[in-house]
Amino acid sequence: MLTILGFAMIATFLVLIMLKKMSPIAALVLIPALFCVFVGKGAKLGDYVIDGVTSLAPTAAMLMFAIVYFGVMIDVGLFDPVVRGILKFAKADPMRIVVGTAVLAAIVSLDGDGSTTFMITVSAMYPLYKRLKMSLVVMTGIAAMANGVMNTLPWGGPTARAATALKLDASDIFVPMIPALAVGLLGVFVLSYVLGKRERKRLGVLTLDEILVDEKAETKVEETETVLVGAGGPGSGSGSKTPVATGASGSGTDAEDEAGDAERFQVLDPNRATLRPKLYWFNALLTLTLLTSMIMEWLPIPVLFLIGAALALTVNFPHIPDQKARLAAHADNVLNVSGMVFAAAVFTGVLQGTGMVDHMARWMVDVIPEGMGPHMALVTGVLSLPLTYFMSNDGFYFGVLPVLAEAGAAHGVTPLEMARASLVGQPLHMSSPLVPAVYVLVGMAKVEFGDHTRFVVKWAALTCLLILGAGLLFGII
Repeated sequence: MLTILGFAMIATFLVLIMLKKMSPIAALVLIPALFCVFVGKGAKLGDYVIDGVTSLAPTAAMLMFAIVYFGVMIDVGLFDPVVRGILKFAKADPMRIVVGTAVLAAIVSLDGDGSTTFMITVSAMYPLYKRLKMSLVVMTGIAAMANGVMNTLPWGGPTARAATALKLDASDIFVPMIPALAVGLLGVFVLSYVLGKRERKRLGVLTLDEILVDEKAETKVEETETVLVGAGGPGSGSGSKTPVATGASGSGTDAEDEAGDAERFQVLDPNRATLRPKLYWFNALLTLTLLTSMIMEWLPIPVLFLIGAALALTVNFPHIPDQKARLAAHADNVLNVSGMVFAAAVFTGVLQGTGMVDHMARWMVDVIPEGMGPHMALVTGVLSLPLTYFMSNDGFYFGVLPVLAEAGAAHGVTPLEMARASLVGQPLHMSSPLVPAVYVLVGMAKVEFGDHTRFVVKWAALTCLLILGAGLLFGII
């Protein structure tokens, strides 16, 4: 009964948010609360929620201060050179922009933290997508899949969990998987190329010059309208807004206009008051130190971002009113993301507290045919797709994987093969509603979670199967 209710709860949640009948926050809170009553454990709902909130509180704190930190870094201009470099490569070509998204997300994912990856990637790419009217779900989908493949790095989480659960060395799991994971990452790049070509076909072949001409035309129309209104007012004739042909609409020559084009087509305002060019290398060193500290695990990640945000605000904006202004500027993102994480705590708390997760896992193991015993690595790879999507990595790697590994050992399948196979589902896992980082991604990109889910699930599942196929072909799994 708990198995059925568990799957029903997840299915209800996904259907309602994909059909946009409920907001993700409301669905994450109300649906598990309702099912908790159905299970007959409504009296314990408070305990389940507190347990869930307690387990996710460090993650919520990390996201809150990470958003503030990277928001400040964007304000002061740390990522402006990155954006300019991507723009120079992309040249307003949708195909290149989508491929650039995949490459940027993969590179930034080397720090092992999904939230950081999404914040940097969206910060750099969002203005480009908006300026060219490209599909934002393409950006979120590609970023999530690239990060999902890279999430298998030994310091990323899943590999360490698998090694701990099966008492193995993380490098013994990861290093042989590199060829299969490289195929998966290549698949993401190919997909980004295909989707980029689709965007180019939909929008037309764009060039930087065309965008600049459009911008100049719009600017001249606005300037003409202003002149007409200012000169004639409401009673100055027919009120026509046809622009006046003039060669002196601006203060410079055509050569000066062309020289300024590169600066004018900026996704981040190059003249914004928050820029701190004199502190650029301080901010770069602070960010590098922060990321290094995360990888080396010198302090817990929430503590690192808390300290980093405090330092960034204090050094770049020494006056308290300026600090308050920066916090207010990023409060919307902070509230949306942290609220989503605490709402997800209700969902995970009820799933785990009522025992639904355990029953779902045991049912999945029990339905495996006896004859599939010698192929348990393949079975584990396939099961990793739905299981890591419908439950946390902790639940899968510490609750389900040991059971699967024991069943595989009875048929001669080594724990190393099982551990490697368990990594296959990560490209899909990174878009799970139980992963806090995905709310950073969709929140900063201003994309509905249901739209992101509808778009990404099929492509992420295909990427997972590509990794699994490569692992079998290379004899890794």
